Amino acid sequence: MTGVASNFGAAAEDYATFRAGFPDSLFDRLDAFGVGRPGQTIVDVGTGTGSLGRGFARRGASVIGVDPDTRMLEQARRLDAGAGLSSEYREGTAERLPMPDSGADIVAAGQCWHWFNGTAAAREFFRVARPGGVTVVAHFDWLPAAGSVVEATERLIVAHNPAWRFGGGSGFHPECLPYLTAAGFTDCETFSYDVNVPYSHDAWRGRIRASAGVGASLSPDAVLAFDTDHAALLTASYPDAVLQVPHRVFCALARKPG
Repeated sequence: MTGVASNFGAAAEDYATFRAGFPDSLFDRLDAFGVGRPGQTIVDVGTGTGSLGRGFARRGASVIGVDPDTRMLEQARRLDAGAGLSSEYREGTAERLPMPDSGADIVAAGQCWHWFNGTAAAREFFRVARPGGVTVVAHFDWLPAAGSVVEATERLIVAHNPAWRFGGGSGFHPECLPYLTAAGFTDCETFSYDVNVPYSHDAWRGRIRASAGVGASLSPDAVLAFDTDHAALLTASYPDAVLQVPHRVFCALARKPG
């Protein structure tokens, strides 16, 4: 965990507007594992603005999104309405899910496991999954390759927010697996692959404002100061109208026996 406190609700609008959702290719790959199929009940834990759950809902699953921040849930409902979808949303935490025992075919978490108490969350995932059900922990991270706009942006975040500790990541996240196996899940599998995500300058600035190190932890004045410097950095060093931002998808799956 990091020493910087994060309040994503404070950046909910930027989060909903600029954070790229999981790519369609992830859901295609998960389908090969029997995950995300029509009629399945999927609990999307730490749903935020509903990015992961919406991908499942588009494929005919019945999705229940859970998040402790009502501002994020409001944005999720708004985005669902714009997409012609209707998932259910409940206020709650990973450590105390508002779900009955064995009530879900799939229990999923996208881009949020690092915020959970691993032991308590894994136990709740196991409780809520039906026998034979699957848990999915997915990540979609930018990659700070040498000389990339990501590397330069991360340096600027640290300059404005020295407490931020999420920089320099590899995009690999096996840390959930010991907790899942300790809770009783078996048949663990992982996969990963890389993609480039196109961002305009404005969109990349918005994406970073919606990150833990900026909009979710800095004051409004500090966010404005960062964003001004970020705009200048992009104009000076990365003048192409469309930035190709390297990302890595990482996914861990495990099954509840039965």
